[in-house]
Amino acid sequence: MEVKNLLRERNGHIIELKYPLNCKDPTSERWYHGHLSGRDAEKLLTDKGKAGSFLVRESQSKPGDFVLSVLTNEEKHENVDRKTKVTHVMIRYQDGKYDVGGGERFDTLADLVEHYKKNPMVEKSGIVVHLKQPFNATRINAANIENRVRELNKVADNSEKPKQGFWEEFEVLQQQECKLLYPRKEGQKLENKSKNRYKNILPFDTTRVEIRETDPDVPGADYINANYIRSMHEEGRHMEEGKVFIATQGCLQNTVIDFWKMVYQESTHVIVMTTKEIERGRNKCVRYWPELHTTKEFGKVLVRNVDEQPAQDYILRKLEVTRLDRVGGKEPVRYIWHYQYLSWPDHGVPNEPGGVLWFLEEVNRTQSTIPDTGPIIVHCSAGIGRTGTIIVIDILIDIINRQGLDCDIDIPKTIQRVRQQRSGMVQTEAQYKFIYMAVQQYIDTAQKRLEEEMTNDDSSGVYENINFKSPQTSFSSNTRR
Repeated sequence: MEVKNLLRERNGHIIELKYPLNCKDPTSERWYHGHLSGRDAEKLLTDKGKAGSFLVRESQSKPGDFVLSVLTNEEKHENVDRKTKVTHVMIRYQDGKYDVGGGERFDTLADLVEHYKKNPMVEKSGIVVHLKQPFNATRINAANIENRVRELNKVADNSEKPKQGFWEEFEVLQQQECKLLYPRKEGQKLENKSKNRYKNILPFDTTRVEIRETDPDVPGADYINANYIRSMHEEGRHMEEGKVFIATQGCLQNTVIDFWKMVYQESTHVIVMTTKEIERGRNKCVRYWPELHTTKEFGKVLVRNVDEQPAQDYILRKLEVTRLDRVGGKEPVRYIWHYQYLSWPDHGVPNEPGGVLWFLEEVNRTQSTIPDTGPIIVHCSAGIGRTGTIIVIDILIDIINRQGLDCDIDIPKTIQRVRQQRSGMVQTEAQYKFIYMAVQQYIDTAQKRLEEEMTNDDSSGVYENINFKSPQTSFSSNTRR
């Protein structure tokens, strides 16, 4: 149905919405959301925007056209009750110019948006359509991440408001985090309080790891401060489950036995530790493995430290694990690959992401060689900051590896999904920015690899250190390029 005379500019010009025309993706501005439906635009603006938030999107009813969607204040009963609604304004393109059906015509969408920021439109009902703050898209084409990083850096460096760019995106995430009120009753129980390293960092009951082999007479025996983190990615129109991790805190003296129960129960073969045992004079994680060439009992689990190999940023330990109550049975010895990353400061980030990317490549290479292995267990001290950052980077890299460099990624949305499974994942703006930097460098490296393969037919890795022919028999160290 055609809408006429719905809008007019303040100078009285009628804005008619009647001649939409197809055109290609017209701008790289962050307020441009591309193929977003009207319903999704309304939900985004209503849930997360404030009066004056706006975005521009493709029209789905008239493909190729564009729509300016704005969250406006609707006044009722002489300002006693104000509520918001979303106003949609069609933008047409004709003879190389953009307009909204009346008034001025503009060379670019950005020019049109800037004009109506300074000259608000008025609906026929009298509601003023203010374009106050852009509602920025976070979904980007992976291959285009360099432009987004440059833009976020530029906004942060040059803005009149000092806190924009990365800070702004991270703050929106933090505000959404406050609304995630999943129950955490198990961690609050009296019998479990001493098992939490930090009293305010508790696992959601919905995703917590439950220890199954327990004494039914011991209250809280199934509790450990750990959550499953399941990554999701789009396959066509469906969401498919990708990698599964377990995120947990650094062991306390009274949780080491439970930790090994979990490792065994979940068939985990790779553990990633992103903290030192002591940092800045404080214990961050109790040592839960024996000294080299020694054996130690942890409840019913016997652990032997078979070998240790230092690399540039980490130590790799080969741990042999057997169950004391199943010795002599048919169950084979298990090997656990314990990667301890040493170059990540608490609450900070490494100077550059190359070391972390190289580390993750080795971790994933090992995980991929073990058939039917369980989730990688990742922990730092609290199990949310460095742990969350490592897991989010790995999820994004996995999506890019599955779908190619031309896929779409959404870093804030990925973090949000991870936070729905363990609260507080990715703790600081610095860690948030580091994720962008790591993904950017990974894509840059992948593009260079492709170029090298095309020119030299050489598929050797850029990040290269420890290679495994078979994780149970081989333990060979190479130097990094």
